[in-house]
Amino acid sequence: MHPFLTAFLGGTLLGLAAVGYLYVHGRIAGISGLIAQTLNIQTILKTPAIWFLAGLFIVPFIYGQLTSVTIELDASPWMMIIAGVLVGFGTRLGSGCTSGHGICGISRLSKRSFVATASFMLAGIITVYVIRHVIGA
Repeated sequence: MHPFLTAFLGGTLLGLAAVGYLYVHGRIAGISGLIAQTLNIQTILKTPAIWFLAGLFIVPFIYGQLTSVTIELDASPWMMIIAGVLVGFGTRLGSGCTSGHGICGISRLSKRSFVATASFMLAGIITVYVIRHVIGA
């Protein structure tokens, strides 16, 4: 399958999932918010977030079984842990994550989400530039 088509289908499915979650449950499908719901002992049994998150983990394994896609991670486990902690810190600092602001917030024309998305995209671009051209990794 052509890379553009897979990206288009993936984006379409992601958008449909976000809209469907908002329509059915009345909540934004931001991953950091969904994780917060599942970590809250008072809401874990009442929230459908656990099923949404389970799908995020299960579907890539099913896709991997149906296609010849291989994923290689070049980072060390410690680097992955540090990156995860920094992303978690950033989502709390920015009051949401890339899916909450970038997909759900922008589609609702939220000014705060436009600013947040521009900020984390710019930070990502600068980070990649520094790693590739300054550090030389």
